[in-house]
Amino acid sequence: MVRRGFYVFAVLAPLLTAAWALIWPPAWWLLALVIALVAVGNYDIYSRHNVLYNYPVIGHLRYLLEFVRPELRQYFFESETSGRPFDREQRDIVDARADGRPDTAAFGTVQELESSGFEFARHSLAVKEVDSAAERVTFGGPQCQHPYLASRLNISAMSFGSLSANAIRALNRGAALGGFAHNTGEGGLSPYHLEYGADVIWELGTAYFGCRTKNGRFDAGEFAEKAAHDQVKMIEIKLSQGAKPSHGGLLPAAKITEEIARIRDIDMGVDCLSPPTHTEFDSPIGLLQFVARVRELAGGKPVGFKLCLGRRDEFLGICKAMHESGIRPDFITVDGAEGGTGAAPIEFSDRLGSYINDALPFVHNALVGSGVRDDLRIIASGKVAMGFDMVIKHALGANACNAARPFMFAIGCIQARRCHTNKCPTGITTMDPHRTRAVDVMAKGERVRNFHRGTLDTFLSLTGALGCSHPDQLSPELIYRRAPDGAARSCAEIYPLVQPGQFLGGEVPPEYAHDWQSASADRF
Repeated sequence: MVRRGFYVFAVLAPLLTAAWALIWPPAWWLLALVIALVAVGNYDIYSRHNVLYNYPVIGHLRYLLEFVRPELRQYFFESETSGRPFDREQRDIVDARADGRPDTAAFGTVQELESSGFEFARHSLAVKEVDSAAERVTFGGPQCQHPYLASRLNISAMSFGSLSANAIRALNRGAALGGFAHNTGEGGLSPYHLEYGADVIWELGTAYFGCRTKNGRFDAGEFAEKAAHDQVKMIEIKLSQGAKPSHGGLLPAAKITEEIARIRDIDMGVDCLSPPTHTEFDSPIGLLQFVARVRELAGGKPVGFKLCLGRRDEFLGICKAMHESGIRPDFITVDGAEGGTGAAPIEFSDRLGSYINDALPFVHNALVGSGVRDDLRIIASGKVAMGFDMVIKHALGANACNAARPFMFAIGCIQARRCHTNKCPTGITTMDPHRTRAVDVMAKGERVRNFHRGTLDTFLSLTGALGCSHPDQLSPELIYRRAPDGAARSCAEIYPLVQPGQFLGGEVPPEYAHDWQSASADRF
């Protein structure tokens, strides 16, 4: 019916408009519009779009509404707590803290306290004062020559290339002002990660960007030269990422500039794909030998690795390798499956990997049961935006936290979710020089510092409210999670603790026994 109506319109409208124009000359402009609509309709009839074929011209309204749907949903229909991946309440709190404004609210909570999965803590009447010194923790085990006193909250891995130069500058300036660390991401150590003098954690991904040979292997000489920089405080070997585990990184060709290609040692004009696995090792023992090698090349600085927890027997294989080899990493970063990324296949993001609050207690217990927990630190990375997020992560076994997207909010991100298109509306995840000018490095750097300070202060206040005088006293029995039947269970019940060295004595708890038996130090 619509197509027949278009045919009538295509014939009559130009004729009638032309006749009108003979009488009233300004109508020639209307005739031009009618001819344009007829041309669009004819194109639609011969297109391969089902909707446009059946509904010429007016079918474009569907695609127009679909194009603006994310904005309509975010601005008009999203509730305070329904947004994903971060809801409006979280984004508003980040914005308030970044501006240095109060983050208070009136009239009570908008959270559904009775909903399944809701997490909360039971406070103490004996509120403690937490010393400001507790906001830092030392990284560096017995095999480390140059320990690093780090903040409990640092900027998580975000590469130059995924983020614009001005975005990296703003984050780096904020980290320098606030005295916390800035992770480079796997894209390599760029000049922008060093520009304002912040402490840097250099992440080595599977492609070894910034220290790779022509065939993509690890270049020890180039690495040693760059790792000697005073600002490089720790090295993080990336095994996998929460948002796309077992996939490797992706930087679309549209975002690759000559500068990025030079920093990463890659070619222009093609998508930059990182392999899913490392070429320098293929077993838990090999991983730890690479850790020891990198630590030696870095002059004894702390070296660790990052992974999203997948098969549990493989992580237990790493624990066995620590015991058998005597080699200890200085830290392990546990990335949650809910973590962010600039570009990833959606099914990898949606269906692979472990949720951070399930992964943390497993990793902690595995290290305790293997007798190596005291030799290293655990960093939690995965949707850490609020002080209470930090409380939960520390209670479940972490010593520090990394955050990425909340710091992006602090420099102006609006969660448009167009990071992979090179058309980020805020200039943060694009290489378009006209868009990146929107990031005011000086002002946004202040906001980064303010957000960090406000979140850390809230974390310490909440720690004291739970009756703890130090973050190290936070434990699973303080955190509760509501079950589908409405009852709340403590995380100590959900994730029972193991005893130090328990796995080595043959008394492996039933929930770990099968994976421990399957684990091998010689293979993943």
